[in-house]
Amino acid sequence: MSEKKNKLPRNKETDQLDLGSRKIARPQRFSVSSDGMVSTQHYLATDAAVKVLHAGGNAMDAAVSAAFALGVCEPAASGLGGQTMIMYYHAESGKKIALDGSSRAPHRVEPGELTKKGYLRGHIASTVPSTPAVLAYALEHYGSMKLSDVMLPAIMLAEEGYQISQLQHDLTKREIKKLKKRSAGQFFLRNGERPYPVGSTFRQPVLAKTLMRIADQGVEEFYHGEIARTIHKDMVDNDGLIRDDDLAQIPWPIERKPLSTRFMNNRVLTLGPPGAGRTLIEAMNIIEAMPEKFIDLDTPRGAVAFVEIVRRANLDRSDRPFEPNLYPQLPVKQMLSQEYARKIGRKVRMKIKRGGDTTHLSVIDREGNMVALTQSIERVYGSCEASSELGFLYNNYMSAFEYEDMTHPYYMRPNAVPWASVAPTFVFRGRWPWISIGSPGSERIVSAIIQVLLRMKKESPFDAVDAPRMHCSIDGKVSLEATRMRSDIPKTLSKFGFEVDRRDPYSFYLGCVQLVLNGKRGRLIGVADPRRDGAAGGP
Repeated sequence: MSEKKNKLPRNKETDQLDLGSRKIARPQRFSVSSDGMVSTQHYLATDAAVKVLHAGGNAMDAAVSAAFALGVCEPAASGLGGQTMIMYYHAESGKKIALDGSSRAPHRVEPGELTKKGYLRGHIASTVPSTPAVLAYALEHYGSMKLSDVMLPAIMLAEEGYQISQLQHDLTKREIKKLKKRSAGQFFLRNGERPYPVGSTFRQPVLAKTLMRIADQGVEEFYHGEIARTIHKDMVDNDGLIRDDDLAQIPWPIERKPLSTRFMNNRVLTLGPPGAGRTLIEAMNIIEAMPEKFIDLDTPRGAVAFVEIVRRANLDRSDRPFEPNLYPQLPVKQMLSQEYARKIGRKVRMKIKRGGDTTHLSVIDREGNMVALTQSIERVYGSCEASSELGFLYNNYMSAFEYEDMTHPYYMRPNAVPWASVAPTFVFRGRWPWISIGSPGSERIVSAIIQVLLRMKKESPFDAVDAPRMHCSIDGKVSLEATRMRSDIPKTLSKFGFEVDRRDPYSFYLGCVQLVLNGKRGRLIGVADPRRDGAAGGP
């Protein structure tokens, strides 16, 4: 690495909106560049990644920098205590890989001893964090910069602080009772009592020191060094299950072959188990088997078809779980079968005729390398626990296991990996790397991605992301931004037996798509979903 890559610019966000005596940044939702493009869920993480690209870094350098930064400025969604999944495309070689960055259940879990409810919050709810290991591995194998360099923006954000947005204030207010009861309240509530006001500066000096230790001593410090010893002691003192021997076996990511299908004459590649790529592919295959007139999202018939497809795909995922580490010998699954998709499509047509928080970022660099990265601490504010000496939130992925059926591949057992709903995704036009896309939102991730891709057939990238959104749960509850849709859509859904859940316009609940697109004549486009605090930008 040259010296110029080691010194990232320290300029502040300049586009700001006055709010009384404070100023709130106005995120850039749409961007065009020829030298790289980034879209993340927080404008300061986007700014960090753009600086890395400007300093000569590649797509993975920028993605890792943004991921660390999101753990600082979007702490309710991700951070050092969580897990990270990555899709990566290397333009020169054509290599496409999925990095399975699952966390692990501690060795000391006792199957059958507790119910899922017992693992929702508290130290006992945390699996062994994998995010530090995954980001370090991705950088070492596919990046070009040093860990200390790409972590600099995150360290600066933790030291100098950032401004609390309306969304962050509202989320903290929503979770205030849980935070007050647990150790995270000391960090994320002002004086441990109330949410930080909108526009106030939020600093995290304890987290800054933890990040600096990792940057200076390497990721092994988190798993073998003083940080590991602090986690061990904190878990022992607070009835958690993670110990130093859990951390000693660093949860490096596993490189897997992406799942693939054809969708709207394009090739889609996505993350397989334990992620939700199979669900995404099954839903796409069913849509491909449907007449086009049934898949217009802005009509009652199209809405009914879409929500039924989503419901059936998610139902299949819950009925047909698959854990790749336990069952690698199994043949191609029924969920990926085109014939199975056609059968489901026929059933959907007949019906019509009869009457845990996450963050995502997408990056493409000037050479065409692409990254789609999704990471999480599971639910909003994770376990609601944080060591007073470390400053990051522990995840609550122990709530993402099966607790009753011991034959289930995701049954809670020592060193098991939890279910994940993430689906970082690439879309290729022939051999052309066209789109990197993903979203947070648990089971709403798949429906959010598909709706955007469907709309891009006729709409601009920004309009497709901005458009009203809906989702159907397994039990037939349809959540939708009703006031942004035709009034007869909710009525028709009710007529067909769906429970209608009317959500606010630009609902936080319905995902937050981050998209970058490799356009014609070297024009790179980025879109950040207006449903959260994201921004798109390029060098």
